[in-house]
Amino acid sequence: MTFNIVTKTCKLPDGREITIETGKLARQADGAVTLRMGNTMLLATVVAKEEPVEGADFMPLSVDYQEKFASTGKVPGGFLKREGKLSDYEILISRLVDRAIRPLFPDDFHAETQVMIYLISGDQNALPDALAAFAASAALSVSDIPWNGPISEVRVARVDGQFIINPSLEQKDRADIDLMVGASIDNILMVEGEMKEVSEDEMLEALKVAHEAIKVQCQLQLELAREVGKTTKRSYKHEVNDENLKQELYNLLYPKAYAVAKQQIKNKKERSAAFEKILEDYLASLPVDTTIDKDLVKRYYHGIHKKAARDLVLQEGIRLDGRKTTDIRPIYTEVDLLPSTHGSALFTRGETQSLTTVTLGTKMDEQLIDGAMFSGSSKFILHYNFPGFSTGEVKPNRGPGRREVGHGNLALRALKQVLPPDEENPYTIRVVSDILESNGSSSMATVCAGSLALMDAGVQIKGPVSGIAMGMISDSQTGKYAILSDILGDEDHLGDMDFKTTGTEKGLTACQMDLKVDGLTYEVLREALEQARLGRLHILEEMKKTLAAPRPDLKPHAPRAATLVFEKELIGALIGPGGKVVQDIQNTSGATVVIEEVNNQGVVSVFATSKESMDAAMKRIKAIVAVPEIGQVYDGVVKSIMPFGAFVEFMPGKDGLLHISEIKWERLENMDGVLEVGEEIKVKLVDIDKKTGKFRLSRKVLLPKPPRKETA
Repeated sequence: MTFNIVTKTCKLPDGREITIETGKLARQADGAVTLRMGNTMLLATVVAKEEPVEGADFMPLSVDYQEKFASTGKVPGGFLKREGKLSDYEILISRLVDRAIRPLFPDDFHAETQVMIYLISGDQNALPDALAAFAASAALSVSDIPWNGPISEVRVARVDGQFIINPSLEQKDRADIDLMVGASIDNILMVEGEMKEVSEDEMLEALKVAHEAIKVQCQLQLELAREVGKTTKRSYKHEVNDENLKQELYNLLYPKAYAVAKQQIKNKKERSAAFEKILEDYLASLPVDTTIDKDLVKRYYHGIHKKAARDLVLQEGIRLDGRKTTDIRPIYTEVDLLPSTHGSALFTRGETQSLTTVTLGTKMDEQLIDGAMFSGSSKFILHYNFPGFSTGEVKPNRGPGRREVGHGNLALRALKQVLPPDEENPYTIRVVSDILESNGSSSMATVCAGSLALMDAGVQIKGPVSGIAMGMISDSQTGKYAILSDILGDEDHLGDMDFKTTGTEKGLTACQMDLKVDGLTYEVLREALEQARLGRLHILEEMKKTLAAPRPDLKPHAPRAATLVFEKELIGALIGPGGKVVQDIQNTSGATVVIEEVNNQGVVSVFATSKESMDAAMKRIKAIVAVPEIGQVYDGVVKSIMPFGAFVEFMPGKDGLLHISEIKWERLENMDGVLEVGEEIKVKLVDIDKKTGKFRLSRKVLLPKPPRKETA
């Protein structure tokens, strides 16, 4: 058997190579490529049906990224021991690819299309999430599916002041800027990532570095498509149009739609009803035996509605709800409104509302991660819920979808930058945002409410974080554009950009951007970032009126936590035979005790519901793991009595000599009747023999020294 294999290679700025191959694997797909960087290999395939989805006026695209456990020599966990539904991590990568490729499908292409990307070999020096969109775009490029690519996607990280494209895991963990950037040769399409309180100019610099690397990868795909012979795409006709009807509807309905837009109706439902009435009145005016396609009327009216709202902004600087382009909707905040939670906050901005809670858990509450590339645990969890009633809809509750996973991840990235370091935070922290109302930017409401709830819980974050969603409306013919602060849901749908940024007073912590228009210059992007910064600071000031800094202590009903580091040789003594010692500590104190070895040291984490429980557990633990210190006073027990003194156990398993001369200030001739075996006494450790390690104790130094007898 012979294969018609075509291979192309490009280099990253540091010289590392990426190779794309087609013609060997998955040849019955419409397009398939294998991408390799180091020992990481991805197989990307794409298939599209010939016929459109009946009645569809959208792009029925699905993107699935999945990591095969065999790719890193692992066996999946769970009972079935096979790959199942996509993990949140895989969903997030699928979304990154989807957001980069979806805008480039023709608006009138409605055939069901599926992109699948498999990790078939994994290497932590070449992280696959930064390569997935590159592979997907290459698969589309070597297919006959109509698509206006290519694009590519890279991770850009700043490590020790230097920008690195597609860093290793170790480099990524040290970065203060970590962005995923998707772009075509000409335009940036998608940005998502996190930062450690950096400036807007620093973020723009990162985008420029990423775009230069992407241009090389896009050029490679053009060459690959030419060599494979896929520069001509399949013909299709998925829409039926009536230009005369379109023009007639525009002439009749556009003035009415513009008039409704200009009414500046603030209430979402009332505004939607006013626009809908225009369509309903027109359809009602048609004769019963009309030959006009009503579905076509609805599609054309959607475009008319969209254009009217956009024109109002560009021509008169007025938005649908009457605000100016830089105005932020009214904000209401409240904390501590749920008495039994460890922390709670309500954040309302216009018709968007998040009720967020914080729960402090133990080491055993950490989220376990079992993936092909990453295994371990996470002690910061953020869940975002979007029930149907938040938009006045009836929607079955079937668990979080991809949107919920993506919005929750953005908020998590925004907030985790300000959390105290692990060594100062013994808790597992779970933040849950329930969206109660939604009309634009509920993920940013989650960030604001989450920040307030963390401070209400007494978590000592570096500073409060706020977030804002920006939009843009532009006209390529006139060159006019308007940047919109704090966009409505309607403005998200009709706009050309959805740009979310989060940060503290010091700088940005996370961002997410999706562009639907070509030709956004860096100057316009810089203007949008500056307008976002001002809006974000305004929201931050409103939040500070309710709570400006973390509470100094936890709520009275919140669990208490303490951590103690000790010599790893004492781990066994603390656990005891079969766990007997640690179980007894937990049973008698009521506290939860977690013991582990970290960095060649023993670490014990204690969680308790009261101070008394915490003190009882810590006393027992310290008695076992504490290292004897000269000068410290201990509660000892007499173990044996000798003519020259007594041996006293002052710490578990540690006996010291209490010499007869150190028992009292008065001179003792012998030990008769002085001490008894089992007697509890306080002693001070006064010396440790450097050669033998023996302990010397004193009791008399803890007793009042008698006055000297005067001599005659």
